[in-house]
Amino acid sequence: ERALNEGFSGGEKKRNEILQMAVLRPSLAVLDETDSGLDIDAIRIVAEGIKQIFDDTLGLVLITHYQRILNYVTPHYVHAMVGGRIVQSGPPSLAAELESRGYDWLTTGAACTRGGSC
Repeated sequence: ERALNEGFSGGEKKRNEILQMAVLRPSLAVLDETDSGLDIDAIRIVAEGIKQIFDDTLGLVLITHYQRILNYVTPHYVHAMVGGRIVQSGPPSLAAELESRGYDWLTTGAACTRGGSC
């Protein structure tokens, strides 16, 4: 007897999470840094699993710090958070812009779309 995911590698745990979602079919899932610690092949495998499970009837919030998983899973919207607040929202191309420019530009001037300090 052992706990769920015990003894699994990081990639195995992530793939198992995707399998569990396929079985449970939640109406909304939050995947927090699913791509963290995965190599290129594992990211592709996890992304393919996500694409097979989620359609227009299931919601997904995919939290990531990197563009790489978005090369395989195209979001409908991208929201950038700084200090726990959404400071910019936009189309999928916003993720590529964040990858190339970083986050600093979001905390100054007109980029702060929520008013007040970002």
